[in-house]
Amino acid sequence: MTLAKALGNGLPIGAMLATEKVAAAFTAGTHASTFGGNPVACAAAVATMQVMQKEGFLAEVQEKGAYLADRLTELQGRYPSVVDAVRGMGLIQGLVLSEAVRSEGPAIVNRLFEEGILANFAGGIALRFLPPLIISRQEIDIMIDALDLVLQSLKP
Repeated sequence: MTLAKALGNGLPIGAMLATEKVAAAFTAGTHASTFGGNPVACAAAVATMQVMQKEGFLAEVQEKGAYLADRLTELQGRYPSVVDAVRGMGLIQGLVLSEAVRSEGPAIVNRLFEEGILANFAGGIALRFLPPLIISRQEIDIMIDALDLVLQSLKP
């Protein structure tokens, strides 16, 4: 299994995990990494893993993911002609736009950016939100308020 991105919490690092049997096939010089061995990135990875392994961290992340999905579902109810569905898992959530406003997806992303919110438009159909695992409920509310403001302005 290979790991990257979240392992260094934004700093470039990669890792490969293997069973002992598979690892025995590797000898010195048969495997290398462009992101391997950097002491700063390794320290960041250790600190990241320490945070993620704290008791209650995963449960809190799951709770915040459910909260984000609930808040997005509220917007779907408020704007049924703009939002077709909410989909996702945990803190990876998407807001599927109705056919009538899908062409506005990139503009919505730009308007959210102007409000300080990072999102993207995935597959030409959905606004995708990928907040960090340490996001707070207050920060989720700020994002929802900004999204609400942008969705209010759409005329399907």
